[in-house]
Amino acid sequence: MYRLYCLFILAMTAFSTPAHAAQGTVNLQSLRGDTPIEKTPDADMYKPMKDAKPLPRDFVQQPPLIPHTIRDYQITRNFNKCMDCHAWNKTRETGATKVSVTHYKTREGQELTNISPLRYFCTQCHVSQADAKPLVGNTFRPGVGMQ
Repeated sequence: MYRLYCLFILAMTAFSTPAHAAQGTVNLQSLRGDTPIEKTPDADMYKPMKDAKPLPRDFVQQPPLIPHTIRDYQITRNFNKCMDCHAWNKTRETGATKVSVTHYKTREGQELTNISPLRYFCTQCHVSQADAKPLVGNTFRPGVGMQ
């Protein structure tokens, strides 16, 4: 039965192809635009916000948004640019927000002297604020006791 269904779909596809498609007149455009497959397309333009006060959080456990641009910030296994300002020993001189104490603990709650490897890559959870329209509509509202 499955084979018969597959043959039917294959036949319908073959016979439903428009004649002009066979002649090469179909004008298709890839999401990549004109960028060849072997190259990486440039990132879409967006309007980064200038350094500003952080926006309020939308829900209780939401990671804070980054109130400044992080373009060209390097976060690798050996170096984390965010820690130049947000490490506990740097915040007094930089005025940046301290990294949460939770980022210095293991899953079992053991305190560490440096950022936990589980929390080291900041942009896994934190994103820059941006002046952008939502991609889709959203009617989310926090729970009554959590506002």
